[in-house]
Amino acid sequence: MTVDLMVYLVAAVIAVPLAKKLGLGSVLGYLIAGCVIGPWGLRLISDVESIGQVSEFGVVLMLFLIGLGLDLEELWKLRGAVFIGGGAQIGITGALLSLGLIALGLAWPSALIAGYALAMSSTAIGMQVMGERNMTATPAGRTAFAILLFQDIAAIPLIAVIPLVAQLMGLGKQVANAQPVWQKALIAVGAIIAVIVAGRFLVRPILRIVAKADVREVFTAFSLLLVVGIAELMSFAGLSMALGAFMAGVLLASSEYRRALETDIEPFKGLLLGLFFIGVGMSIDFGEVIGSPGLLLLLVSGLIAIKFAVLVGISKPLGVPRKQRLAFGALLGQGGEFAFVVFNVASASKVLDGPWIPLLTAAVAISMAATPIVLIVADKLVARIARKERDADVIDERAPVIIAGFGRYGQIVARMLNGSGYPVIVLDHDPDQIELLRRFGTKVFYGDATRLDLLQAAGAREAALLVIAIDDVDDSMQLARAATEAFPNLRILARARNVRHWLELREVGIEHVERETFESALRTARSALEVMGVRPFEGRRIADRFRRSTLHTLEQMLPEFHDEQKLVARAKSGRNQLEKMLTDDRERRDADHGSGWGRTIAESKD
Repeated sequence: MTVDLMVYLVAAVIAVPLAKKLGLGSVLGYLIAGCVIGPWGLRLISDVESIGQVSEFGVVLMLFLIGLGLDLEELWKLRGAVFIGGGAQIGITGALLSLGLIALGLAWPSALIAGYALAMSSTAIGMQVMGERNMTATPAGRTAFAILLFQDIAAIPLIAVIPLVAQLMGLGKQVANAQPVWQKALIAVGAIIAVIVAGRFLVRPILRIVAKADVREVFTAFSLLLVVGIAELMSFAGLSMALGAFMAGVLLASSEYRRALETDIEPFKGLLLGLFFIGVGMSIDFGEVIGSPGLLLLLVSGLIAIKFAVLVGISKPLGVPRKQRLAFGALLGQGGEFAFVVFNVASASKVLDGPWIPLLTAAVAISMAATPIVLIVADKLVARIARKERDADVIDERAPVIIAGFGRYGQIVARMLNGSGYPVIVLDHDPDQIELLRRFGTKVFYGDATRLDLLQAAGAREAALLVIAIDDVDDSMQLARAATEAFPNLRILARARNVRHWLELREVGIEHVERETFESALRTARSALEVMGVRPFEGRRIADRFRRSTLHTLEQMLPEFHDEQKLVARAKSGRNQLEKMLTDDRERRDADHGSGWGRTIAESKD
C-alpha cells in the first residue's frame, strides 16, 4: 500500500503541474496521471479499487465545502439567473442529451442519469477561464457563475436519486424480509431532521468549546469527524452520503467558524479529490474506447454542440450581451467534474455498466480539454460576425491624434487630451460600447482600427500621433506593424498588457510603450512604503529608481528577446541589481534616520 501511495503522489506531482502549464487544468492532470499509471498505461497499479473508498471521501468533503460556501444572500441576489437560467440549462440540455443517448441504445433510466450528468459543466475550468479573461464581473461571467452554482446544487439530488433508479430497474439487492417503503421513508426523514436539529443546536456549541481549547489539530479533527459522522448517518438511513455532507455544509454556512472549517478541510478535500480523479483515469477501459472511435467522436461532438447551442439560446433572455454569447456558450460547453462522480455512483449501483462508463468518462475528459480551443474559435467568430454585421462609420472629421481602442485605458487618454485642448478621433469596434458612450455624449467612430483604409480615412497620414489602446494583444500587434510600415512619419504610443507584449511592440519599432498596470502598481507600492514608515520623499525616490531600473532591464532584454536562455539570465541579473540597489537605499535611509520632507501616512493619522 505504501508503494502504491508513492506511485499516486509521484504521478500527481508530475502530471498536474504539466497539465496546468498546458492550460488543461488540474482535473485533467489527475485523469492523465490515472491513465498513465493504470492497467491501460504503464500498469504500475493494477488494483483500481485500492483507492476507491478513501478517494470517494474526497467527493463527500467537496460537497460539504460547496454547502459551506453557499451564500444564501448572494444566491437570493442572483435568484433569476440561478434558478431560471440554471434550471433551463440543466433541464433542456439534460433532456436533449438523454434523448440522444436513448437513440444510441442506452436504456431510458440510465440515459436520464447520464444525460443530466453530462449537462453539468466544469466549475473548475469555468471559474479559471473567467478569471484569466477578466470575465467574472461581466454579464456573461455573472450569469455563468449563477448557472455553475445551480449545477453544484442540482448535482446533490441527482446523486441521491441513483439508488432509487437502480431499484426501479430491478438492480437493487434482494434482501429477505426487506423493510417496507414507508419505514425506509420514515428513517430517511428522521435522519434529515436529526441533521438539521444537530446543526442548529448541537454542533455550534461544540465548535465553540473546541475552538476555545485553542488546539488547531483538535479543531481539524472535529471538522473531519463532523463531516464523516453526518455522512455515515445519512448512509445508515439509506440516503446519499453526499447529500448529508451538503446539508451539513449549508447548516454551518452562517456559522462564525465557516472560514476556519473551510481552511481546515480544503487541503484534505483537494488531495482526496485528486485521488478520486486518478482512480477515474485508472478505471477507463481504453479497450472499449479504442474499439469505438466513431461513437466516442459522436459523444464528444454531440455533447459540446448541444450544450453550446442551449447556452447561446438562453443567453439573450438572461441578459448576456450579444458579443459575449458565443464565449458564454464555449465557457460552459464542456462536461464537468460532477459527471465523474455521478458515473462512479451509477456504476456502483449498476445503473450504468458495460462500455458506457469508459466512453462517457473519456467524452467528458476530452470535452474539458477542448475548452480552450472552443473558446478561441468562438472569439474568432465573434470578431468576424461583428465586422460583417456593421459597416465602418464614415469619418468626417480630422484631428491631430487618433486613438484606437476606447476601453478604460483609451478613455483616460482621450479625456486628458481633449481637456488640454488637443482634439482626438476615436476608433473602436465594440458596437455595445460605442452605443453606451454615445448615450453619454462621447463621439466614437465604429470600425476596425487594424484596417489601413480606415486609418487612412481617419487622417493617419497627416496626424501627429496614434495611440494604440486596444485590449487584444494580437490586434494591437497587427495594428502596430501595419501603422509603422504604412505611415512612417506617424508617431505611435502603445499600451502593453505585459512584459512580452512590451518587448513585441518595441521590437517592431514603437518607441513609447507603457505597461498598463505598471504605474498604478508603483503608486500602490509608494503608499505601502509610506504606511510602513517611509517618508513620502523617500517613497517617491525609491519608486523612480525602481521605474528606471526596470525600464533599463527591459531595454537590455530587447536584443535577446528570442533567446530564452539569455533572456532569463538578463532578467535574473536585472532583478539582482534592483534588489541590491533597494538594499543599499534601505541601509542609507536607516543611517540617515529617514530624513526627508513630509510626514508618513501613519504619522498623518496620529
